[in-house]
Amino acid sequence: MSDVLELVEARLITALGEPDARAAVTFVGTDRIEVLRFRGEGDVVRYATLGMSDTPMTDPTAAVADPLRGPRAELVLTVRTDGNGPGTGVLDEVLRPLAVLAASPQVEGLVVTPGASLDIGAPLWSGAPFTSVLVAEPGGLVEDLELLPPMDPVRFLPLLPMTGNEAAWKRVHGAGALQDRWLRHGTDLRDPVRSGVPLNG
Repeated sequence: MSDVLELVEARLITALGEPDARAAVTFVGTDRIEVLRFRGEGDVVRYATLGMSDTPMTDPTAAVADPLRGPRAELVLTVRTDGNGPGTGVLDEVLRPLAVLAASPQVEGLVVTPGASLDIGAPLWSGAPFTSVLVAEPGGLVEDLELLPPMDPVRFLPLLPMTGNEAAWKRVHGAGALQDRWLRHGTDLRDPVRSGVPLNG
């Protein structure tokens, strides 16, 4: 594990506690991506990627990739596992989709930023009404990790699952408008089987 990833894992443990499970996925032509699972208070489970931040994300139009400068990030997904929804075993199916998203900067040349939509192309887990996520602003759950200059800090980006209708509405009206609608309707974004927010009116 690189020095950067050791620091990233330490920051995750400081913020979320010791992980109770971890899995590693390797895609052709990419570095290994790990997904760590953390048990929160009550029925909350959090999944965080580890490996995406090892190299900076690079604009695909750049002539040469800078090995040090450029945005770095890891992804964090928070869900509930109460008696009304899927158990942790079902939700652990999200491990591979999260690894796919974390590998997308290497595979597709994406620069993942707050406000972006990331589409899996399939349900996040069995029976999930979500195939895409909204990338939210960092800094709330896990603080940014400062690295030695000239390296950019590592940002821990929360992922908010979206239904198909929400994703389509977001493309027209923007991320801020969708998040405002969620807030006004008291939407529990950690509910793994929630219905889509009303989008009319």
